[in-house]
Amino acid sequence: MRKHFLAIALTALCGCSTGGTPLPVRAETTMKVEVLAEFPRDPDAFTQGLEMHDGVLFESAGSRGGSSVRTVDYRTGEVLRKAGLVAPLRGSGITVVDDRIWQLTWQDGAAIRRDLTTLAEINRVAYTGEGWGLCHDGTRLVMSDGTAKLTFRDPVTFAVIGTVDVTRGGEPVEDVEELECVDGAVWANLWESAEIVRIDPASGEVTAGADLGSLRPRGSGDEILNGIAAVPGTGEFLVTGKNWHRTYRIRLTG
Repeated sequence: MRKHFLAIALTALCGCSTGGTPLPVRAETTMKVEVLAEFPRDPDAFTQGLEMHDGVLFESAGSRGGSSVRTVDYRTGEVLRKAGLVAPLRGSGITVVDDRIWQLTWQDGAAIRRDLTTLAEINRVAYTGEGWGLCHDGTRLVMSDGTAKLTFRDPVTFAVIGTVDVTRGGEPVEDVEELECVDGAVWANLWESAEIVRIDPASGEVTAGADLGSLRPRGSGDEILNGIAAVPGTGEFLVTGKNWHRTYRIRLTG
C-alpha cells in the first residue's frame, strides 16, 4: 500500500505514469478575481467588442439590424457618440490602431476602418470566414473567428500574416471570441462560457484562466459573458456581457 501511494506521489511530481507513458500536464495558472467596482451600462447593448483608449470605452454592439460602434463613459454608462451599421451588417470585435479603429462584422466578411474621433467609416476590407474578436498587440492585429484559431493581420492593410491554433493541455480550444491584447498575451472570452483565458500568441497555449461566473446575471436571459477591456497602466480590466446591466472593474491575481 505504501509503495502504491509513493508511486502516485512520484507520478504527480514528474508528470508521468507508472508505466512510463507521459501524462498530459496543464501548465496554466488559475487566476483569482477581485471585483473593484461596478458601473451601470446600456442593457440594450449586445456586446461584441470592448476596448479602453485614453480613458474612453469603445464598444461594438452587434444585434442584426441594430449594430453600432460607440464611445461610452464607463463610469455612468452614458453613450457619448454612436455610429450605426446598415442592415444586414452585424458588428463584431473592435480594436484601436493609432487614430483609427477596426470593426469586424460577424458573417458579412467586411472589416470596417473608422476614424477614432468621429467613428465615421473610412474604408472596408474583405476577408473570408467569420469575424468574432479583434485586438492589437502593438505590431499586428489578432483576430478570432469562433474556432480554435487566431489569425494575425497587418494593422494597415488587414492582410493575413500568420495563424496559430489555441490549445489547452494539447487539446484545441474552440469558440474563442472577444479578445484583448495585454503585455504580450491575448486574453479571450470563450463563447457561452463564464471563463476568460490568457493565451500565449507565440504557441497558442492557454497559460491562465479565470472563472467570472459570480458576475453573471441570473434568470434574466442575459447571462452570456462577453467583453474584456484592459485599463491601461493598472493591470485591471473592465468586463461585461451581452445585454448586461453592469460593467465590472476587476483585478486578476494568481
